[in-house]
Amino acid sequence: MRVYTDRRVIAILFLGFSSGMPLLLTFSTLSIWLAEEGISKTAIGLFALVGMPYSLKFIWAPLIDRLRLPLLTRWLGRRRGWAILTQLALMVGIVGLGNNDPANGAWAMAAWALFVTFASASQDVVIDAYRVEILEERQYGAGAAMIVAGYRLGMLASGAGALYLAEVVSWFWVYGAMAGLMAVGILTILLNPEPGGNGTDSIDAGGRADPVKWLRDAVVEPFAEFLRRGGWLPILLFVVFYKFGDSLAGIMANPFYVEIGFSKAEIASVSKLFGLGATLAGGFLGGLFVVRWGIMRSLLWCGLLQMVSNLMFAVQAMVGHDLSMLAVTIAVENVAGGMGTAAFVAYLSSLCNVAYTATQYALFSSFMALARTALSAPGGAVAESTSWVSFFLITTVAALPGLALLWWLTHRGIVPKSEAERTGMGRSPP
Repeated sequence: MRVYTDRRVIAILFLGFSSGMPLLLTFSTLSIWLAEEGISKTAIGLFALVGMPYSLKFIWAPLIDRLRLPLLTRWLGRRRGWAILTQLALMVGIVGLGNNDPANGAWAMAAWALFVTFASASQDVVIDAYRVEILEERQYGAGAAMIVAGYRLGMLASGAGALYLAEVVSWFWVYGAMAGLMAVGILTILLNPEPGGNGTDSIDAGGRADPVKWLRDAVVEPFAEFLRRGGWLPILLFVVFYKFGDSLAGIMANPFYVEIGFSKAEIASVSKLFGLGATLAGGFLGGLFVVRWGIMRSLLWCGLLQMVSNLMFAVQAMVGHDLSMLAVTIAVENVAGGMGTAAFVAYLSSLCNVAYTATQYALFSSFMALARTALSAPGGAVAESTSWVSFFLITTVAALPGLALLWWLTHRGIVPKSEAERTGMGRSPP
């Protein structure tokens, strides 16, 4: 347990908090604000599109990975310089977002939300690279646990914390307080060292590195290496669709709670606080499943549980405003979602070539985010054109494509190398 007392591992907890903080401010917390202002469910669903930078961050990840900033890099180092830049941008963006009125300035609000998600996605790229480089290999497991715990605490602050605060102050002051919490990440970066050994292949404004070679090694080769593998297209499709049903239900969960009569305090207490404990418990169980059953079998069973958990929302819609039923719904959904996330992150990690971990993980996590953004954006229109019961039944069916792709990959033996060696179930991609 002494590994958790290492200063570098503790730092990852606070960086995880900084990474998780912005997400809900442009997602579920924002959707409650919009719902209170009478914005249509269709428009709320379309606001999910501002999360597209999470799906596209692999495009500029190589630049963040290797490009030197003229002043900040000289002062702080390449990783810390980029981290400070993205965190300061987040502070500005969150204040700008809170300084808008949804009823009179929806387009301006959408623009600020897009700026926040771009800065947040960029911060994620930096923190992922920083985490890998600052830790020793024996600390990777502890670092992964800390980043997930910190991320959830950040989401708790911008979810339940923001909702509790919104009961007593205006939304502007809520978002101002959330911007202030970004200081946690800034202080963490300033109090910890720059990782060593990451500057030999970078390029700066002076052009001292060979730009052609840099472009090939940094931008082309990470993607080319993945495309040379067998089964790359179905792998990417599976990454997109595995949590599609879960994401489709999630985009409309808070408007659903508001419409059937739950207050912000009730949503915060049950969905956010109690839900956090259920999610962490689910993540712990998912990790045990991976150890006991392997990645592919865990993905199957956790995926089935995720699909079934969406039916709980349909039951909640039939029951209506009932806190006890909401607790059951949140418990089932969050435990299943936590289990699925643990198995899925293990799978994404297994796909990365260690020579290109930062850029390839950005690619995979970007495709994963597609289900939460572009594909789930029409969810509001679907919910508006049908009943809540029918909507959540549709989200249950939406989980089937991901499970079908999982079956196909397993049947064809396109599995992680460690899985193939452990079970003899098939071949792994070269």
